Amino acid sequence: MEANKIMSADILDILFDGKNKDYGAYELRKSYNKRMIRALITMLAVCLLIFVGSAIAKKIEEGKPKDMIVKDVVLEDIKEPEKKNEPPPPPPPPKEPPKVEVTKFTPPKIVKDEEVKPEEKPPEQEKLEDTKIGAFNQEGIKSDVVEAPVEKGTGVVEAPKVQEENYDREFASVQVEAKFPGGQDAWRRFLERNLNQQTPADNGAPPGNYVVTVSFRVDKDGSISEVQALTDPGYGCASEAVRVIKKGPKWSAAIQNGRNVIYRQKQNIVFQVTDQ
Repeated sequence: MEANKIMSADILDILFDGKNKDYGAYELRKSYNKRMIRALITMLAVCLLIFVGSAIAKKIEEGKPKDMIVKDVVLEDIKEPEKKNEPPPPPPPPKEPPKVEVTKFTPPKIVKDEEVKPEEKPPEQEKLEDTKIGAFNQEGIKSDVVEAPVEKGTGVVEAPKVQEENYDREFASVQVEAKFPGGQDAWRRFLERNLNQQTPADNGAPPGNYVVTVSFRVDKDGSISEVQALTDPGYGCASEAVRVIKKGPKWSAAIQNGRNVIYRQKQNIVFQVTDQ
């Protein structure tokens, strides 16, 4: 290479002076910086696309409704406390009979008029007609007001009448409670088989417990009527619980004094919803 061109020549041209530049190494070294910059930009673009894509995918995943399942159905019985028979109130104290006016009896004594003391002087005859005679003086009402005719009794004491039990009313407590055919275990299996356990999840319920208290009447023939939800946590739980109890078979009726009676039954149904 000429001396006047060395100062303006590239280091690569100086290094490959007099050599075969078409071999490939010259071209590779000459385009090295461009290739590195292009590779770096490409790598940064790929990393940025991956980061943005993952952020968008996460955002979309959070916006989708979560698939929830009902893990379990818990049944709880509600029993009303039995009413205790309160003792009757004590009878009122007997009223004291009114005092009757009494005039003290003065025995006759023969003395001179000037020797008669005032307290020994006999009462006037008119006063004795309206009072009773006794050993002391007492103020009160006249005797003719107090005395009343006494009715003669038969000598037979009648037993108190016992009020007849109304067996057509709805009983809150009974001697034998109404029972599902097969007992409590069969009742639990019936509800678990027939309840749509996906109802709260299908209606978008978040994880948690949802309690439905259902009240229903067991008639004398064991049929179910007047089914209603006393509590409603929403998400279709109450309507689903009422639907299943209405379609149930007849129960064994409650018994009071050997007779079938109407009985009010209550049942808790708890839906447990969890993340999948």
